[in-house]
Amino acid sequence: MSRWWPTALERRIALRYLRGQRDTRSASLQTIIAIGSIAVGVTALIVVLGVMNGLRDDLRDKILVGSPHIHVLTFGENLQFDDWRNQLKRIRNFPGVVAAAPEVTSMSIITNSSQYPEGVKVIGLEPGDGMRVVTDIESAMVSGDAHFTVTDPDVRAAVVLGAGLAKRLSVAPGDVVTMVAPPNLRKVNRVLGMPTPEYWRFQVTGTFQTGMYIYDNEFAVMTRAVAQQFAGLDTAVTEIGVRVANAWDAPRVAAGLSAMLGYPYRTEAWQAQNQTLFSALELEKRAMGLVIFFIMIVAAFNIVGTLTMVVAFKTREIGILQAMGLPARGVGRIFLAQGAIVGLVGTTIGLVLGLVIAVVVDRTGAVRIDPSVYFIDHLPVRIEPLDVLVVVVASVAVAVLATILPARRASSLIPVDAIRAE
Repeated sequence: MSRWWPTALERRIALRYLRGQRDTRSASLQTIIAIGSIAVGVTALIVVLGVMNGLRDDLRDKILVGSPHIHVLTFGENLQFDDWRNQLKRIRNFPGVVAAAPEVTSMSIITNSSQYPEGVKVIGLEPGDGMRVVTDIESAMVSGDAHFTVTDPDVRAAVVLGAGLAKRLSVAPGDVVTMVAPPNLRKVNRVLGMPTPEYWRFQVTGTFQTGMYIYDNEFAVMTRAVAQQFAGLDTAVTEIGVRVANAWDAPRVAAGLSAMLGYPYRTEAWQAQNQTLFSALELEKRAMGLVIFFIMIVAAFNIVGTLTMVVAFKTREIGILQAMGLPARGVGRIFLAQGAIVGLVGTTIGLVLGLVIAVVVDRTGAVRIDPSVYFIDHLPVRIEPLDVLVVVVASVAVAVLATILPARRASSLIPVDAIRAE
């Protein structure tokens, strides 16, 4: 069986050819260009893939701060979950479920003391389990607390606001806000012939900041019992929030819960709620990776040009080496070694640069973006070992494959003709 890897002598010759000589400096310059092209391609690929992974992971984490892994809902016009206590026991005993708690969701209008209005999404959570286990809102508190303790006797209950919403309303813990109760908007006053709104006064006991724009700018959180009264649901809820051991396993558990509960209940995993967003991120990651990969294809042409020039400049020396006993396969292995050296050096430089840039950008938050558009305020970078491995293998493989044509040309030289070459 013939060997395919270069010997020590062949590697030394390969290095010598890549360095060039005084009268053939162009070969050395082409080597530098080829190495630089690969380094730039590897750096760009690592950073871009890291940015796409960072966006995906950061969005996932921020989404799950204010939202459970799975929502258990019902069909119907009013979407009320009446038999939630019996179903809650079954859900909690289902394999893969870590925690479950009832939730109430409704919409309203909130105003501050100056009657400045804002649209708000009212979330009613179970104190304890609903705040700490099913969601992580309590861990995102930036002022006050989530104990919902009222100190003002003139208010109905306590509420916790998103930091962005609180800022727009110019309120802080201890201040009072007013919200319109949804049931009265559906009831028409017989005398006036129009709905008569009922206003609830709430004391703000805390604010939270998840980093997720939609939560921080729209959410008003209260206890489940208060939210039931506020939404006019009596003892019913609108959904049950479920947290599982592995967030990425939520679709499988959701399908199992749906099959167990049956009609009229349905489930929705967090991936399904944000499917368009994450599908777009994955598509963009693949597209950008493919586009930047062409940088390394350009580097491959540089390698072909470099080695072709080496063959042209070193034709006589190749003939002498063959006359001294170096086999044709050995000549081919010299050029294989050159491609491998260029690929390894360029990949190593690109790998180091890519990792350094990724760490600096991620830790310093140097690249700021508009949170109202991208949901986050800076560009996160997450490096995944599998992505790095694929990039490294692909770049070295491109460099080695680029040596095939020059290697075949060099190994096909006839020693006598090569020695006679000027």
